[in-house]
Amino acid sequence: MKDLRDAAWRKSSYTGQEGGTCVELANLNATVGVRDSTDPDGPVLQFGRDAVAGLLRRVKSGELDR
Repeated sequence: MKDLRDAAWRKSSYTGQEGGTCVELANLNATVGVRDSTDPDGPVLQFGRDAVAGLLRRVKSGELDR
């Protein structure tokens, strides 16, 4: 598994000051890494760039709103 300690993790702009549910993303070249910022040594999910772009497109369009 790739060593991700030096990856440039970026916290979601929707993360509040009180902590709790925090998501961070990192550019891992061929993929995008996603992790829980409250557990930086925990698991990292990796998704293809096309999958992340498709998800963001659907979120922004409101397609996933309940």
